[in-house]
Amino acid sequence: MNAELVLALREHLVELLDGGGAHIGVIDALKNFPPDKRGLQPPELPYSAWQLVEHIRIAQWDIVEFCLNPAHESPPWPEGYWPDTEAPPKQESWTKSLKQIDEDLARMERFVRDPKTELLTPLPHGDGQTPAREAMLLADHNAYHLGQLIAVRRLLDAWPP
Repeated sequence: MNAELVLALREHLVELLDGGGAHIGVIDALKNFPPDKRGLQPPELPYSAWQLVEHIRIAQWDIVEFCLNPAHESPPWPEGYWPDTEAPPKQESWTKSLKQIDEDLARMERFVRDPKTELLTPLPHGDGQTPAREAMLLADHNAYHLGQLIAVRRLLDAWPP
């Protein structure tokens, strides 16, 4: 693939990871989320905002670590990908989770932008996954659950931010 196409692919992947275009970014979707509503499960849905935020954090971390660390072991499915509680255990748990989401997203973006990352070459420690596929998986997974988060916010009268 020529250098211009690779650069364009890198930029498209970063744009997809950042949100915008067809979906909102993680941090924007969670801006000004009322603390007293973070652990509430709307009657119409089987999860709270906290459960979704933690699921996004854990899954995103897992995808990034898989890409960057050949020795990484994923948590057990499904219990390792969801929190034990409906609400954040402490006020700072929410902030800490959002910070890790933001940091891991930045790590993935750096990985995608790195000229040494061969976007379409399978990762040597995987079974066919490429960096481009993992970046799209991360963006797709986040977008899916961000839609759920916005539904939770709407049902809790906490939208728009």
